[in-house]
Amino acid sequence: GSRSEKKPKMERMQRQPSRVLHLCRVPDGVTTTEVVSLGLPFGEVTNVLLLKGKNQALLEMATEEAAVNMVKHYVPNRPVIRDQAIDIQYSNYKELHTRDQLKGQAALRAVRSGRLAATGALVAEGGLNPSQGAVLRVILENPFYPITLEVLYQLFSKFGSVLKIITFSKNNKFQALLEYATPANACCAKMALDGQNIYNTRCILHVEFSRLPNLKIKYNNDKSRDFTRFDLPPGDVQPCLFHFEMSTDAINTLLGVPVPVVSGVIGSVPVTAAAVPGLRAIHGITGIPGSSVLLVRNFNSDALDTFPFWISLGVYGNVLRVKIMLKNKGTALVQMMDVAQAHLAVSHLNGQRIYGQVLEVSHSEYQSIQYPQRGEEDQELAKDYSNSPLHRFKLPGSRNSRNISPPSDTLHLCSIPSSVTADDMKKLFTRTGSTVKAFKYFEKDCRMALIQLGSVEEAVQALIELHNHDFGEKHHLRISFSKMKI
Repeated sequence: GSRSEKKPKMERMQRQPSRVLHLCRVPDGVTTTEVVSLGLPFGEVTNVLLLKGKNQALLEMATEEAAVNMVKHYVPNRPVIRDQAIDIQYSNYKELHTRDQLKGQAALRAVRSGRLAATGALVAEGGLNPSQGAVLRVILENPFYPITLEVLYQLFSKFGSVLKIITFSKNNKFQALLEYATPANACCAKMALDGQNIYNTRCILHVEFSRLPNLKIKYNNDKSRDFTRFDLPPGDVQPCLFHFEMSTDAINTLLGVPVPVVSGVIGSVPVTAAAVPGLRAIHGITGIPGSSVLLVRNFNSDALDTFPFWISLGVYGNVLRVKIMLKNKGTALVQMMDVAQAHLAVSHLNGQRIYGQVLEVSHSEYQSIQYPQRGEEDQELAKDYSNSPLHRFKLPGSRNSRNISPPSDTLHLCSIPSSVTADDMKKLFTRTGSTVKAFKYFEKDCRMALIQLGSVEEAVQALIELHNHDFGEKHHLRISFSKMKI
C-alpha cells in the first residue's frame, strides 16, 4: 500500500503497547548483538529474531514497561546502526514464538555473557547495590586527544539524563564526576563504558561509582556544569587552551560493544557545544546556534482544549507565546523566555508520552512567534502568555530555578491549605485518572507534600490538569516534578 495507507496502521500500533518491538530499515549484515544492544539500557531482552533479506528484526523485552520506555526514547530520536537510522514501533505480536527461537536464545546467552548485557539485567532485576548512587567517577587513561566536558556529556547522555559534571586533574590524570538523574542510569553507563577503548587508541575509560550522594556545583564553565541551573556564575577560570570536536565514529568506536546511537543526540556531525543543553546561557561562550522557539509535534489535539500541553513546558521555563499550526493541529510553536529554558524543555520533555502520544520537542528555526493580525484565520490558534501569573521563573536565581527535575512519577506539591486532608489530595489526583501509590506531607511544613502516581505519564498529565488548582480563599496548588521519592 501507499505511505499514506501505512501511517494510520503505525499509529494504531503505537497506541497498543507490546513487549515485542518491530525494527525496520535494519542494515544488511547486522548482528544479533547490535540489535540486542538497543534494548539493554531499558531492561532485559528475552528474545530476538533477525528477518534476513527483509531488513527487519523483532526484539522481545521482558516487560511491557521496558518496551514502552524504549519506544518513548527512540521514536523521536531514532537509533543508528552502521550509519543507518532504525525505525522502531510496537509489534502486533504480544510475545515471540519462532522456529528460530532456540537460535535467538543461544545468541542472547552469548550476549549476556558479555559486559553490556549485565546493564539490562541489573536494571531489570533491581539488582542495584544500595550503596551505588547516581554519581560516577570517570578516569581517563592514556588520553591521546583532550576530552572536553561537552564530549563527556554526549557520550554519557546516551544512558540517561545527565544533571551535573565536574572535570579536574589528579595524579596527572584527567578525571570527572558525573551525576545522573537516577542510579539506574549510572549503572547502565558504568556497565557499558567501564574499561572501554575510545578514539581507536589505548585511551581507556575507567568508570566507578562515587561515594558522593550528589554533586554541588557553584559555577557553570569549561570545568563544571549544572545542567539544571543556568543562573550560576562562570567563576574565575582560565580559558580552555584547546578545542577538540569528537566525531561520531570516535564516540561510537567502543571496541566490542555496539552502544546504541541516538540520532540527533550524537548525530552524523562532530559534537559541538550547540548540542549541550543550556550552554548558550553560560557567560563567555558565544556563537552557538539555538532558538527560544520550540517546535512541538505529535501532541494529542483532542485533549488540547481542556488540558494544554504547554503547562508541562512551564516547569522548565516561562512560556510567552503558543501558536497551533492551522493545517496540523498536532503541531505547535512555543516561545520560551530564553534559549536556556528552551534547551531545558527539549532535554526533559522530548520523547515524553502525554495523553497516549509521544511528544516531539525540538528547536525551531524561528527566533520569535509573530502574533496573527486581527481577523486572520489562525488568530484563535495563537495565545499570548507574556503576563501569565503561572510563570515560575520571575526572578533570576529563585528557588524554582534551583529545583528543576526531569519528569518523574513523584510530584512535589506546595501551597496546600491546612483544611485539606491527605484523603482530599488523593481523591483530587484520582479524579484525573491517576493511580495514587503513596502520599506524604513534609514533617516541617504541612503546606507541602509528595505524591507518587502510577507512572511518569500519569504524573505529567496530573501536573498539566492540576497545577494552579483553586482550593478557594486565594490558595492555588503548585506542582513540580520531584527528585525525592517517598
